[in-house]
Amino acid sequence: MAAEAEASREARAKVIAAEGEHKASRALKEAADVMGSSSAALQLRYLQTLSSISAEKNSTIIFPLPIDLFKAFINK
Repeated sequence: MAAEAEASREARAKVIAAEGEHKASRALKEAADVMGSSSAALQLRYLQTLSSISAEKNSTIIFPLPIDLFKAFINK
């Protein structure tokens, strides 16, 4: 009986974990849809991520600049 109860608990735990993964994947898809429709939102999230990385560890972060910034100088 104890083994049966333990197996039942493990099965319920796996179902709950799978439901959590399903909800997380839906939320991630919705977030990606929002970010994809707004380049400003994507840039702000990028900067927020850089900020949180730098807050965790004292480190130097080098990130590329968009090539659009240099187009004005290249054409001249």
